[in-house]
Amino acid sequence: MSTIYINAFSTCSRLGMNRDETLKSLKSALPPRPDKDAQLAGGATTKVAALATDLPNDQSGETRTNQITAYLISQMQEEIAQTLAKYGSERVAGIIGTSTTGVEEAINPLDDRIKNGEWDDDYDFTNQELGDTAQFLKNSIGFTGPCHTVSTACTSGSKALAAAARFINAGLADAVICGGVDSLSRLTTNGFSALDSVSSQMCAPFSKNRCGINIGEGGALFIVSKDVGPWKLSGWGESSDAYHMSSPEPSGAGAELALNEAMSRANLKPENINFVHMHGTSTPLNDAMESTLVNRVFGPNMPCASTKGMTGHTLGAAGALQAAINIIALDEQIYPPHIYDGQWDDDLAPINLTSVQSQPDQPITATLSASYAFGGSNIALIIEKA
Repeated sequence: MSTIYINAFSTCSRLGMNRDETLKSLKSALPPRPDKDAQLAGGATTKVAALATDLPNDQSGETRTNQITAYLISQMQEEIAQTLAKYGSERVAGIIGTSTTGVEEAINPLDDRIKNGEWDDDYDFTNQELGDTAQFLKNSIGFTGPCHTVSTACTSGSKALAAAARFINAGLADAVICGGVDSLSRLTTNGFSALDSVSSQMCAPFSKNRCGINIGEGGALFIVSKDVGPWKLSGWGESSDAYHMSSPEPSGAGAELALNEAMSRANLKPENINFVHMHGTSTPLNDAMESTLVNRVFGPNMPCASTKGMTGHTLGAAGALQAAINIIALDEQIYPPHIYDGQWDDDLAPINLTSVQSQPDQPITATLSASYAFGGSNIALIIEKA
């Protein structure tokens, strides 16, 4: 297989609207948090992590998910143009991980249909189809190679990167524009509330007080190819537990398969990894499984963090956003901080959570990012400096 490189990336989230703003937040003594109240059915509220600032008023796209995608594309216009010029549009592909597409924009028209018996004249069902954002990506950029959506809940964004590597190794494309994008939706927040999985306060991964997630929005896009770039996507591994519809297998055995496959593909051992970006949802079962797994595979001293205490859980975009943060960590030689209430759960296996004061005691050359989703979908990505 060819060495797969990441040639460029863009990102936006609660942490910031681009790379530099994200870096500033990661280094801040008081990073942004999921601090916006969202009303739930029945009158309760939850905290959500909206984008750091408003999108431009003239942003293209009929849905917020597509508008975020367009904004991410705008950050890489020059690199995208160079990619199309080098390979030709037919040799450039696209893969998007998402879960929401235009479902938020369908809620009010559906309510009107229930009341009036008819859909609004301007309602377009295709906006909420899972393939809509991938098609929007293709139409916006103008490539003509293969393009599809990955929608495996919280592993979607990571799986888009792994799928891009497979596209290139299979000869289906020479370059792939890929990543994950999701936007806030009342359906999503209420759906997780129905599962008793959202927190009314800012989430606290690995805290004894953790009680659920905060939904977030944002995403990251990448240009991936065989051309030597600043970063290598040197390893990826995937597995499926099929243990439970929404709960992880407690021992992390299936997740460990994904970690080991990623390290094997990258020809690395656990001691070669310098930072582990954890999924860390702030739910009781996920955090228990993941602390057990990280302790077992990497030991209690491996620097690790969940950034969802800042970004919220961006669902289909989560893995892509983690990958972008890991790239920034490699470039800047910083540990992304683990932000929570500081009340460690002593019932969890010991792990070495970073903080805003944490400083690397050795060069950060290889990072691992892990994502785990409903149905036992597991993936790990290893990104190294080229």
